[in-house]
Amino acid sequence: MHSVLFTTRASSNGVLERDFTVGDVPGVLWSPASGSAHAPLVLMGHGGGLHKKTPALAARARATVTAHGFTVVAIDAPGHGDRPRTEEDERARADLKQAMAAGDTEQVASITVRYGTALAERAVPEWQATLDALQRLPEIGAEAPIGYGGGITLGTGIGIPLTASDPRIAAAVFGGGFVVRDALIEAARRITVPVQFLLPWDDEHVDRQSALALFDAFASTEKTLHANPGDHRTIRWAGLDDGFLARHLRRAETAPA
Repeated sequence: MHSVLFTTRASSNGVLERDFTVGDVPGVLWSPASGSAHAPLVLMGHGGGLHKKTPALAARARATVTAHGFTVVAIDAPGHGDRPRTEEDERARADLKQAMAAGDTEQVASITVRYGTALAERAVPEWQATLDALQRLPEIGAEAPIGYGGGITLGTGIGIPLTASDPRIAAAVFGGGFVVRDALIEAARRITVPVQFLLPWDDEHVDRQSALALFDAFASTEKTLHANPGDHRTIRWAGLDDGFLARHLRRAETAPA
């Protein structure tokens, strides 16, 4: 059982940012510089090929801390960010690059499904171990409601099986922009918590109907779909329910035990 080992600490504009490791998994925790203990905790996943501190993710994390007083955590997915790549990681990246250069959409889809499944199998236990360690911190504890605010693509490819398998997650935001695999459909059918699903309507690598089928598969009684024109790299979201996670985590925070 690993503990949280904090390695750096910085504070600006009322937000405390701390890098940490849990075992060999690096992460970052954003929290109010002077906040109440046991505030809701939001897990944020990053996109494929990116890392835990991309400018967009860090901006969302800081905005969540500032607006709601929540704590936000992100970790590097296997083979991403500060983590070494395995032979499988290197091979998958090389194969994907070659298939994309050749314009072979079927091969791109096949590699994406295979590699995405392998990453999720590795990442879900890492997220759960990170949660276990964070909940042992006095400032977070086991009482803090937990939400998943994963990013488009890989953040959702990992977040769906994580949410399906971990009952601590009380609400989740997912997004399209990736090839939907059968394992994700099966995992979605096990998710009953409130879900907000973001769909880039014109993503050239994703069959829109498969993304709609994924949304349909969620067993949640409360789920909403937001679609905007554009692909997952260039889309500018409008009309979102920006208070979705805050509303549901505050509800979980005040619900009787």
